Amino acid sequence: MQTLTTVGYGDLPPHSAQGRAFAVMVMLLGAGGVALAVSTIVQSVVQLELISTFGQRRLSRKMSKLRDHYIICGSGRVGSHLVRDLLRDNLQFVIIEKDQQRAAEFSQRGVNVLVSDATLEESLREVGVEHAKGLAACLPDDADNVYVVLTARDLNPQLHIVARAAEEQAEAKLLRAGANHVVAPTIIGGHRMAVALTRPVVGEFFEAVVTNKLGLGFEQVEVNADSSLVGKKLGSTPIASELDVVIVSIRRRDGEILFNPAGETIIEDKDLLIAIGRSESLIKLDQLAHGNA
Repeated sequence: MQTLTTVGYGDLPPHSAQGRAFAVMVMLLGAGGVALAVSTIVQSVVQLELISTFGQRRLSRKMSKLRDHYIICGSGRVGSHLVRDLLRDNLQFVIIEKDQQRAAEFSQRGVNVLVSDATLEESLREVGVEHAKGLAACLPDDADNVYVVLTARDLNPQLHIVARAAEEQAEAKLLRAGANHVVAPTIIGGHRMAVALTRPVVGEFFEAVVTNKLGLGFEQVEVNADSSLVGKKLGSTPIASELDVVIVSIRRRDGEILFNPAGETIIEDKDLLIAIGRSESLIKLDQLAHGNA
């Protein structure tokens, strides 16, 4: 029994029959307890690995079915705010995050998260970049964002890409890499502070609109061919009179931009209306533009 349980007594072995019987019992219980503890630990690790593997497979199958969704690369300080806005608007999106703790936090909130490196081509393919509507590169390193933009643009030439630039000089590189828009938080923050400092009322209004304190929001609405708005003058439509929505700008199909269009402006097919108003009014405008109202 000493040999089987690898127990040694040194200079004090039990000499009586009762002592030997007690020692055998202790050795059996000790060896059995250690074996039980080891098997429990191994079982837990194996179960966790199986759950993680099957969970990732299930998530991969779910992601492969996504269409016209958004991809968020990085959920740090900038990406987390973007995720919050997408959740508020009830939009379909996927996060690629290699920080497991941060990914677990979003996963617990029911968000689709792929724990991987966003700079890898296979990661972008796994979240369905070929069928995505838009991608936001929010990684803290500009070089990583450039690589993400290059890879995503190569996989989906029609993808709308917005990239974060930590340094001002990275903006040109990101645009050359294929980004449609580049956002530099430090530059935007500086402009916002300048407005708040020199034109505080304007700054307060802009802040109220952005944070939805006034119940107002911006929306872009594309006009379909079968919409009742096509061919009508802007002033003769119910957009301002009934919906109480302000059309700030109109972008034509050829790219021409009309700022603060007059009431005599004719609305055309494929016009993109940039509007500001209350959420329920913007929903009605979207229905009207798509011919559903």
